[in-house]
Amino acid sequence: MGVESPRSDADLLQAVRAGNAAAYGELYERHVAAARALARQLVRGAEVDDVVAESFTKILDLVGRGGGPDSGFRTYLLTVVRRTVYDRSRVESRQVTTGEIELYDPGLPFVDPALVGLEKSLIARAYLSLPERWRAVLWHTEVERAKPAEVAPLLGLSANGVAALAYRAREGLRQAYLQMHLGSPPQHDCRPVLGKMGAYVRGGLARRDSKVVDEHVSGCEECHGVLLELTDVNRGLRVMVGPLIAGPLFGGYAAALGKTGLVGAGGALRLFGRLRRVPKQQVAVAGGTVAVAAAVLVALLLVADEMPIVRPPASTAVAQPPVSEAPVPIPVPVPLPSERPAPIPAPVKKDKPGKARLRATIDALGSLVRAQPGIVGIRLRNYGESPSEELSAQVDLPDGVTLIPPARRHQSAARLGPVGTVDGWSCRPVGGGARCARQPLAAGQGTAVFLRVLVADEAPQGAGPAVRIAAGPLRLQARAEEGVRVSGAPARFATDGKVTVRAIGNTLLSCPAEREGCLETRRRQGTQRDNDLWPMTALDHDERPDTTSSSGAELSLPKGSEVVWAGLYWSAAGERAGPIKLRPPGRRKYATIQPDEVTMRELPLGAAYQAFADVSDLVGGSRRNGTWWAADIPMTTGASRHAGWSLVLIVTDPSEPYSQAVVLDTATVIGGAARRVRVPLGGLSPAAAPARLELVTWEGDADLKGDKVSLGSGPLIPGGGDRDRANVFDGSSNGAAGMTFGTDIDTVGAELGVDPGLTIVTDKDVVLFGVAALSVRARS
Repeated sequence: MGVESPRSDADLLQAVRAGNAAAYGELYERHVAAARALARQLVRGAEVDDVVAESFTKILDLVGRGGGPDSGFRTYLLTVVRRTVYDRSRVESRQVTTGEIELYDPGLPFVDPALVGLEKSLIARAYLSLPERWRAVLWHTEVERAKPAEVAPLLGLSANGVAALAYRAREGLRQAYLQMHLGSPPQHDCRPVLGKMGAYVRGGLARRDSKVVDEHVSGCEECHGVLLELTDVNRGLRVMVGPLIAGPLFGGYAAALGKTGLVGAGGALRLFGRLRRVPKQQVAVAGGTVAVAAAVLVALLLVADEMPIVRPPASTAVAQPPVSEAPVPIPVPVPLPSERPAPIPAPVKKDKPGKARLRATIDALGSLVRAQPGIVGIRLRNYGESPSEELSAQVDLPDGVTLIPPARRHQSAARLGPVGTVDGWSCRPVGGGARCARQPLAAGQGTAVFLRVLVADEAPQGAGPAVRIAAGPLRLQARAEEGVRVSGAPARFATDGKVTVRAIGNTLLSCPAEREGCLETRRRQGTQRDNDLWPMTALDHDERPDTTSSSGAELSLPKGSEVVWAGLYWSAAGERAGPIKLRPPGRRKYATIQPDEVTMRELPLGAAYQAFADVSDLVGGSRRNGTWWAADIPMTTGASRHAGWSLVLIVTDPSEPYSQAVVLDTATVIGGAARRVRVPLGGLSPAAAPARLELVTWEGDADLKGDKVSLGSGPLIPGGGDRDRANVFDGSSNGAAGMTFGTDIDTVGAELGVDPGLTIVTDKDVVLFGVAALSVRARS
């Protein structure tokens, strides 16, 4: 005798529409653990079960009226849970009338206000374009990382059948993703390569075609980014689609789901039991939706599988996602007028305030790189309706990572000096980490604290830093996805708030003015715009007898801004670094600035250095807008030599939304054998967030094309110079007019990609990449 296979979610939904009560009970048992796992991220205590019960009831009501899901029950349920919590909070704050809640059918993902724009990303659009069954298998296997054997009953397949379906769905996702790219016309030479990309990823191209793709991708940053996303669609699904369906707290949901077991028999009966404990004001405001759905459930339970219930189709029109077949509505007896429940009036007494709901993240800003200092950032937001209690954060650092004690005088050695956003936090070293404390966090507000750390030379790669938060009875924890890296760019400074980044600078070497064609070249004209073609000599523009080389750059900051941080960078060819002179606008005298840090690198024609100094106090105490002058750095003159400077700032901007800002500096040679360098941008918002990037690069040549920059969404166009996406490092600098030989200070705007990172490619040139300052709109 054969064993009957479990019915799929699609079969069970069809049975529910035919009046089978036990079928909905089985759906409840399959998915209630997931609903609770998400609800626990959003609400606390008894409200968890109330939200779960209300969500299942809404779906039952929708299915009974011809709406609801066709086969992908899990994602539909998670969307309803999030929307239910959102609506309950609006109801309690009197922002919703009873009529609004009755019109309820989430045919598309509910986009949390904190994630607006995520649904526009290419990977999310490609996923939403797939058939519902493909979306379901991808969600279970790739996003929730369930095993095929665990998914098999949900889809009515064997474990091997699930694996085969997942393979087809992944291939369909890749094809849909490519179609999204082809929908926005790519460059002419990219289109045939994009058409082969899907077969290339799965190893189905002939050797000659594979070579064509390899050669094209090696020189095309946009197609290289497409290839990376196609190769790792799993990560794209978790980074983009996971939060799109489960919300900003997807990470907590995924972790909780892995620890939660399924509910036993009798789930539908317990669901009805929970309905009786739904707060009365919720039932009243819902305008009868919960009551009607409860009646449907009772009717279904009374008749079980014996016979279908007959009633006229419901008259209420319900919006729904596309389905392959027209669903059959569930009939339900309409109660007589005398049997209809009397409406419950809204309570007269004043509403009790809601609870605080906290969300925490911890990340390394940029990267934690062996043998280098870095920054670890802890961010916290109160999504609730009441202030939290006092906050306590226990920070646990990975092996080989230690806190850097403060270097300020008159400061206790036992107290740490946070960097960036302090915001009332006080931190002390404890064991292998730190303990930080702060006053209560107001409802709807966020806070952040950043700690300087030092990574040991032999620090092991592995788990990232973790944090445990306590606020009265509330407890939560978070862990960074990334730990110590062998390479990357650590953060110099980081902060959150209404902030943005700026950078200006200029060269200190130029072609000899008396040479024919030099004045034309200085105006960015002619065909000799490389320092390789001139004997570079000192540029001295300040007309002062006490300087031998000098140049200025114009700084213009947003109205009402204040300086949060300022760093001065300078670089030149030569084996010896030294001080630089800096003169703020309106001042007569130069200030001599000694380097805080010097990095030496080897370029094709010899040694070069990049120096750094923190000038926050000087810049903050000066008249900021106007011409800043720099002078007299150690440098070598002659052909193919460079020398220049840049002032990099993080400033407040009252007109900006709440943002994250970080400065990374890693003097890295790009070109020759190392044509492509990728700098991870850890600790920043996920993809589709608008970003502003300031780049400082040395030794670029305007007439050697092939320099490209990307944040994961294709080559970016610089805001100055020739504005050529294929020649970013063209001797142009913010704040300076004309040719700035060997010095590039560029501004680009873009959206972060799925895996935030800065990629720089050079085909012919060899450059010294110095600094990246980035501000990105925060998601929370």
